[in-house]
Amino acid sequence: MRYTESSLDTMRRAGDELADATVATLFERGEVGKFNTLMRYVSTAGAPLPDGLPDVAREYLEVTGAPPAWVDWGEMERARLFFIDNNVHISTALSFASMPACYAVPHVAKLLSATHGLDYPSKRMAETGQFTVHLMQPDAFEAGGRFLPAAQKVRLLHASIRHHLEREGRWDTAALGTPICQEDMIGGQMFFSLLVLDSLHRLGVHMSEEGARSYYYAWRVVGAMLGVDQDAVPGTLDEARHFLDLYMLRHMGPSPEGAHLTRQLIDLYEEVVPGTFFDPVVSALVRHLVGDTCGDWLGVPRTSWDTLVKAVPRLIGVLETVEDRSPLGAWALDRLGHLTTVLELSSLTRGRVMHYAIPEHLKKDYGVAGSVPRTRRWVPPAPTVRGRAPGQ
Repeated sequence: MRYTESSLDTMRRAGDELADATVATLFERGEVGKFNTLMRYVSTAGAPLPDGLPDVAREYLEVTGAPPAWVDWGEMERARLFFIDNNVHISTALSFASMPACYAVPHVAKLLSATHGLDYPSKRMAETGQFTVHLMQPDAFEAGGRFLPAAQKVRLLHASIRHHLEREGRWDTAALGTPICQEDMIGGQMFFSLLVLDSLHRLGVHMSEEGARSYYYAWRVVGAMLGVDQDAVPGTLDEARHFLDLYMLRHMGPSPEGAHLTRQLIDLYEEVVPGTFFDPVVSALVRHLVGDTCGDWLGVPRTSWDTLVKAVPRLIGVLETVEDRSPLGAWALDRLGHLTTVLELSSLTRGRVMHYAIPEHLKKDYGVAGSVPRTRRWVPPAPTVRGRAPGQ
């Protein structure tokens, strides 16, 4: 599929009909509070829906309660193993590349500023991390798994934001498009898939082509669960590169909101890093992964660590050599990676479970698998003629 300005313009006007209709009905009937209260008790797939759940919500949950029929479960298992093998690197890429890239899209940064979540960056980051961890569990799509209910709630959360901003006239749809439109949902999918793979490549992580394709495939499944139009989404990594380049050229740039969100993210992770000596590593890593242009747009400070952080690929190379030569070392590193991810998520959530509730009010002051031989390393698709990915 080849994307054009015209085809992306069409995506900018499209939302998610099913979720939008469900949310509109809940608000019209004054049932959002009841829905949020009852949905706190629905956290695992296959659990009985609570009594008293609004009919429209029950219908939505039943329709969206299973993954798409076309899912290749072998591919999903390969994606899970890829995540296990690279969980720390993926978490790093999500935190220090994917999230800042979102902030470098001014209208997305403005949208984030329209929600109470702006005041609670740890909650926003914890929701993203918890969602990814749920996705990569062996039972993610089975009874007892936590991913399906999380995806159902996130989809309704997006619809509720569209509902509020458009109903209250606090969003210039003519200029900015539908909030959380199809183009932005696919753009977000690219940030959390292809851009993560780009960042792993930049960090010096060796990936097989099979592993990279499987990881991207898993996020295609996620997109389907979140209401992304599957006729519009890139089907291959090459198509994904073309879409992402065009999307960035259309939308990325500086904004006060983007700089503010980035500062919050940096402050948040400086709190997580023990002591203060290593605090500048956070800014240096963000700038290394998104590139100097995006770094300047987002107000990422330049530090004395900017040069040192470029040695990360050498360190990762040493760790990969340990994995290659020692099964015990590979096991130990996988366990360390798992524990690091869990510790980071625990620090962000403060031990709480993220429920992804539909917000009843928005801010009123808003004005607008295994180690990979070095000879078989995956190489990102080349930039299209018109653009380059962050950090390239």
